[in-house]
Amino acid sequence: MATTKDYRDFVLEQLNLLDNITCKSMMGEYLLYYNNILFGGIYDDRLLVKIVDSNKKYNMQESIPYDGAKPMYLVDDVDNKELLKEIVIETCKGLPIKK
Repeated sequence: MATTKDYRDFVLEQLNLLDNITCKSMMGEYLLYYNNILFGGIYDDRLLVKIVDSNKKYNMQESIPYDGAKPMYLVDDVDNKELLKEIVIETCKGLPIKK
């Protein structure tokens, strides 16, 4: 099942507290970037973020985005914009910056 455009639009609206969020379509799903750092994506109408030490404190459930992929964290509370902003920032802190 691919992600709906309505859900993508909803997630992007929830992320509007952050500047420099970009979304790229990939095979019916969406990759999410903050300041050009790939931090997660929208898969089957679920918001998932990469697992890093800096976001483990949120006790999110692990989920597989698609067959053969590494586990990611499922963001359950997409309605909470402040928490979502915090999770994205903390996730990006734990990811390497690509040049």
